[in-house]
Amino acid sequence: MKIRKGDMIQVLSGASRKKTGKVLKVFSETSRITVEGVNLRKKHVRPKSANQKGQVVEFPASMHISNVALVCPKCAKPTRVAFSQKSGEQKRRMCKKCTQVID
Repeated sequence: MKIRKGDMIQVLSGASRKKTGKVLKVFSETSRITVEGVNLRKKHVRPKSANQKGQVVEFPASMHISNVALVCPKCAKPTRVAFSQKSGEQKRRMCKKCTQVID
């Protein structure tokens, strides 16, 4: 996958459009990601014992990976990701705008 845990991304579509955030979790089998502070949902939680109160918890829901773009740490712009591999080296991610290695 082109986007990994810990990357900064920008949302391209949906209610959270133009927001940026850090990737918390990647679900590679379903091509979905969870982003910090983006696509927030509310869940009503019941009290677990008699002395606790019920509450409303806000949490980030997953979104499809096609709705986000990686933000390059060098040029600070949302970009697509290219892969480059020199002989004898590992495959590396590159920014398509400034051609810098992302890692």
